Amino acid sequence: MAAGAGPSRRATRADRLTSSLRTMGCSPLVLGMLEAGSRMRGQPPPPAVVFEALTEPDRDPARPWLRLLDDEQSPQILHAEHPRLVVWSSLWPRRPDAQVRFDLLPDGSEGTQLRWTLLVAEPLPDPSLLGHLRKRLNELINANLRYTFGQ
Repeated sequence: MAAGAGPSRRATRADRLTSSLRTMGCSPLVLGMLEAGSRMRGQPPPPAVVFEALTEPDRDPARPWLRLLDDEQSPQILHAEHPRLVVWSSLWPRRPDAQVRFDLLPDGSEGTQLRWTLLVAEPLPDPSLLGHLRKRLNELINANLRYTFGQ
């Protein structure tokens, strides 16, 4: 084998994986996790209020929003930086490797630009499951949570 064959082969395999991920609407991420989906949408309250809702989803029984399905579990907070970042553990026991990252940015007025990002380890979920996971995050964050804030 030629001296440079190993690194060249790895780069080619990485390039193929990156291309496949982008074709599926995903993008690679560092530390062995892959970005399997992401969406940004505005939330009416400021980042500190949204941060509190994400870190204590059951805090206000008058405004329940984290309504889980039978195949889902309550997330644990893996990392938080008030008021701009929250990382949840997996909602799905069948994908315990998954994480959900929330980036919270001021929207320039009184609200928040909230981006959720679904991170998974290889292998990626099959397209049907991946679509389900993305849809559920979108429902929980951009519908249920948003509606509790009056929108």
